[in-house]
Amino acid sequence: MKTYAICPISDKRINENVARANAFFTVLLLVAFVATSDLFIIAFLLVDFLLRALELSQYSPIAYVSRKLVQALSLKPKMINAGPKIFAARIGLFFTVSVFISALAGLNTLSFILVGIFGICAFMEAAFNFCIACEVYPFVYKLFYQSKLKVTK
Repeated sequence: MKTYAICPISDKRINENVARANAFFTVLLLVAFVATSDLFIIAFLLVDFLLRALELSQYSPIAYVSRKLVQALSLKPKMINAGPKIFAARIGLFFTVSVFISALAGLNTLSFILVGIFGICAFMEAAFNFCIACEVYPFVYKLFYQSKLKVTK
């Protein structure tokens, strides 16, 4: 167990199986985008990640389908702190906005590179329960928050 890692903490809990299913559906949608270049797919992902990033996952279509899939498979709930998954959803929102803007601007190579990076991250979560956003969080924390917490004399 890593003792040097820090993660965002929330007072909310989330079913880890649902989060992994969310990542699985994200991968499927990203593959569909690469196959079709249909901006609607990215727009759909953008709205879905926005809902999850704003902690409104009860309105997220992907989270809804994921919950139904987990129920249908009779997977035992594994409740975890929602903080890291909310942070990951915000990173996902950043990626979907970036892909959407680059694709809209005709920067197809850039959009496919971003989709590739995003897809690898989502795949790692879905297949191996490895959250790359959790590995990035300490650097984000240090960059944006740690300096604000320092006490001046």
